[in-house]
Amino acid sequence: MSQLEQLRVEHRDLDDAIAALSAQARPDQMQIARLKRRKLRLRDEIALLEDQLIPDIIA
Repeated sequence: MSQLEQLRVEHRDLDDAIAALSAQARPDQMQIARLKRRKLRLRDEIALLEDQLIPDIIA
């Protein structure tokens, strides 16, 4: 599995974890915030890797 695929899987897993925590009667807001920050970092890493794979088109 490529690094990009691994990051995408982890990003989806974080979505599931955030949804599960949010559905609890008393959600742990600190834990949810940590997971959301991690998810944002992953999104940035994914975007960086995708940019490296797709060459810029000079118009």
